[in-house]
Amino acid sequence: MKRKHKMACAWLMVFLMLTGIAGCTNNPLETKETYASYYQQKKQQEQQELKGMAENLAVIGREEQDSPGYFSEDYADLLINDTTDEVVQSYHCFEKVYPASITKIMTALLVLEHGNFDDKITLQRDTVLTEDGAVVSTLSKGDTVSVDDLFHTLLIKSANDCAVILAEYIAGSEEAFVDMMNQKAKELGATHTHFVNPHGLHDENHYTTAYDLYLIFKEVVKYDAFVNAVSMKDYTMTYVTSGGREVSEYMQSTNHYLLNEYPVPEGVTMYGGKTGTTSIARSCLMVMTENEQGDRFFSVVLGAEGQDKLYSSMTQLLEKVASGQP
Repeated sequence: MKRKHKMACAWLMVFLMLTGIAGCTNNPLETKETYASYYQQKKQQEQQELKGMAENLAVIGREEQDSPGYFSEDYADLLINDTTDEVVQSYHCFEKVYPASITKIMTALLVLEHGNFDDKITLQRDTVLTEDGAVVSTLSKGDTVSVDDLFHTLLIKSANDCAVILAEYIAGSEEAFVDMMNQKAKELGATHTHFVNPHGLHDENHYTTAYDLYLIFKEVVKYDAFVNAVSMKDYTMTYVTSGGREVSEYMQSTNHYLLNEYPVPEGVTMYGGKTGTTSIARSCLMVMTENEQGDRFFSVVLGAEGQDKLYSSMTQLLEKVASGQP
């Protein structure tokens, strides 16, 4: 009886398998024809998603990266009308560049996405930076400071130690945060970018392009907290020492347009942006502006020979913003 019962069960299982296979008409991978059709539809869907992303961006081909008849003494320039998604001026926009502290726009973006401005951080150690002349805040081991104050000091003073502190706060370690930076860059389409730190102090493997910076900048200006911070001409950070003493640190923006040291062309509203300077990257600046017609523009100058040349080159781009003409 047991043997007959086992045989009956075996035949039943075979019957169910056969009828199940025959009845799998909803399986998209049942036949070679359906298999090919399924993956063709999937490919078309992916292409449509990429097309949808590009519809919200200014798009430029590699052969068009240098505007006809335009030459710049800077390493790379780029001016984009973000309202119409048009490239107004471009020079070397796909060439590899060192971004210096413009890197901090990505650090700020990840803090905005994953941080809480009300959180307080107590420093467990001093932040050590090896590059001579690197800008830092007055914070030291044992001090307690808010994420909000660190965020503003990161962008207004461009303090490199604040970038490290925020990176460790968000990801647990600077290395893990850099992984997040590179992943976010890929998500935004900034595929010619590679970060190795959250502040932009020089490293040969820390690079980007003018166009990739545009992609990152376009994302971070969606946050009012970022735009408000980079539009401030000065700021006072407050923190508490390990002994309970409250300390205030006053700072001015590194954007000299905001300090009225260089005039913004008439008809242009300056919303601010981010500077960057190292001996290798030279002088860099990226800003968001608006003209009287209400069009919003992103402009970036990279690799200028000194501060005066940087602002001279940027002003030339902003004059195109004022006119609204290429």
